[in-house]
Amino acid sequence: MTDIRTVTVLGTGVLGSQIAYQAAFSGFAVTAYDITDEVLEGAAKRFAGLVDTYKTEVAGAADGAADAALERLTLSSDLAAAVADADLVIEAIPENLEIKRDTYAKLAELAPAKTIFATNSSTLLPSDMVGFTGRPERFLALHFANRVWVHNTAEVMGTPETDPAVFAAVSSFAGEIGMVPIEIKKEKAGYLLNSLLVPFLSAAGELLVDGIAEPDAIDKTWRIGTGSPMGPFQIYDIVGLTTAYNVSVNGGPKQQAFAQLIKENYIDQGKLGVATGEGFYGYPAK
Repeated sequence: MTDIRTVTVLGTGVLGSQIAYQAAFSGFAVTAYDITDEVLEGAAKRFAGLVDTYKTEVAGAADGAADAALERLTLSSDLAAAVADADLVIEAIPENLEIKRDTYAKLAELAPAKTIFATNSSTLLPSDMVGFTGRPERFLALHFANRVWVHNTAEVMGTPETDPAVFAAVSSFAGEIGMVPIEIKKEKAGYLLNSLLVPFLSAAGELLVDGIAEPDAIDKTWRIGTGSPMGPFQIYDIVGLTTAYNVSVNGGPKQQAFAQLIKENYIDQGKLGVATGEGFYGYPAK
């Protein structure tokens, strides 16, 4: 057991809500923070959906454990209150470096000295943000994969300034919430999972931008040819097209063209992926 007992998750999007719920399901007191009460209304619906999902897909969850997790979850739009007693803050806000840096500058002033900061960034290095944390020795990356109750890896990656004891504590915490800790020896943009996944998704985006094929044909080819359950555009919809845009817009010319394509044809139309019921594909309400 580590000294981490109270956890705050910043951001209640697809993955942030999963991280918060999984920690609560594992017995931790969790505060889920987002910027407005209106956003948190959507988060409450996601948490309710996770209760149903866990009852169906997680052993033992239907015997009261899934419902009990909600009792350990608090929603807050007050950042100071959300982090006032946090042992660990897991940041899962949009993949935008300036937004993250600004958030860490605020956290540095608001969180107690004991608090460990962990970024769930998909592609950014913790060193890109460490100078804004006010506690470089207590900052690192903790990256989760989507559908954490199934794809339960947690990549742990520090900076040269991360205290080894903090690294060990966060790795242990990952195990305590049912994850498989993947300890990364040195900083690598994209960590392990996204170093493999992002080039694959980018290649699919280039095929679409170049007019080679439509998303359904690309996905079908990948599923049939490899036996994978999902193609790249199905993955994009699960990850969320806003995240796809934020990652692609910082890439090369083809990636930027893909970012513009999804912005104009999907994001600007409110089609953000599974979370909104439509992205590259439609998702009927249950």
